[in-house]
Parts: sequence; structure tokens; C-alpha cells
Amino acid sequence: MKQFVMALNRDGLCFGYLIRKFSGISTEKLKAGIFDDPQIMQLIKDPQFTASMNEIESNAWCSFVQVVQNFLRNYKAKNYIELVENMLSNFNILGCNMSIKVYYLYNHLDRFQKNLGDLSEEQGERFHQDIKTMEDRYQGRWGTHMMADYCWSLQ
Repeated sequence: MKQFVMALNRDGLCFGYLIRKFSGISTEKLKAGIFDDPQIMQLIKDPQFTASMNEIESNAWCSFVQVVQNFLRNYKAKNYIELVENMLSNFNILGCNMSIKVYYLYNHLDRFQKNLGDLSEEQGERFHQDIKTMEDRYQGRWGTHMMADYCWSLQ
């Protein structure tokens, strides 16, 4: 989501719709693409959001929604690799930068569980504690070295 929003034209209809829809969120957060899960789900269900997009934005958004619904939730489609590759291709056409998280997702698709939505709150909390430890170690500076260090620490 972050990469998608950061690639949007700031003067375009789609970004303008986000500003109107989430008027309580600061413009800086919107420009940075910082949304929580309920907000993302709101946008997925909102036909007006899709209607505010041009064709390239719509293709990228629809492919993102496909990955969310068929890979990152409680169901992992048989063609999940194709869905992720399609999303990455559409994001590239939109002009999105590939973040280290997206790069990690793509290069480790075969290691994801069959049912990603079944992670418990305890596992999610452990992840956040691990990341907090890594951020402390790297003094709050996110980077490729920090992410690589975290990946190597996984068992």
C-alpha cells in the first residue's frame, strides 16, 4: 500500500480522493502511504476509490487487492506466485520503488505458510518485539543491512 500511494500523482484524482476520504489523517502520513489494516480494507471495499484512478493506477491497485485477498489473508491461491509477479509488474509500470520488504516477499515466496491469516496475536507481538530490538541496534535507521540481519536471525 505504501509503495502504491507514494507513486501516485499528488495532483491526481486518486490522491485527492484519499485526502477527502481520510481527512483526519495528516497530509504527511498520506504522502508517506501510512495506513492501518482497517483503512486498507475500507479502500478495498470502496468502488469510488477505484473509480478515481486512471488505468495504470487501477491495474496496480487491482493486482494489490488480488495479492491481499489471495495470498496475505486466510487463503493462499494456487497461482499466488503469478499474482505477486503481476502486482510487481503493475507497480513497476506505475513507477513504484521496490522496498526491501517487497523484495523480501518476492524472493521468499516459497517460505510463506499456507495460511498467513492464522498467525496469532502472540506471533505478531513477537515480530514487533524483534523489529524493535533491531531498530534499537541500528538506532532507528531502517536499511538493507538491518533487514538482512533480521532475516538471518529467523529460524
